[in-house]
Amino acid sequence: MLLAALLCYTGFTALCLSMNRHYGELLSGPLTARRSRMLKWAGWLLLTFSPFVAVDDAGWGVGLAQWCAVLMGSAVLLVFLMPFRPRWVLMLACVSLVLCPFAAMDQFPV
Repeated sequence: MLLAALLCYTGFTALCLSMNRHYGELLSGPLTARRSRMLKWAGWLLLTFSPFVAVDDAGWGVGLAQWCAVLMGSAVLLVFLMPFRPRWVLMLACVSLVLCPFAAMDQFPV
């Protein structure tokens, strides 16, 4: 379930960064249309992939329920961090990107 949580948080962060206002708060430089499109695609791709990871981990019944909880939890975390600790949003997204391959190796052993 850790991999699904990391994918959800990273996906929501990418969608957040695809907006001019949040991009300006968190990163420097202009948000181009191409970059916005790429961030939207990455965010939706990560969010689309996360329920499959959750279902593979715990089955259809429990996996979907856990995925809904992880989805809401990651959204709430992002919403509460944005106004109070905006730099933590990027830090947690970077940490989750680093941890994703390790969580994938744990969930899908070779």
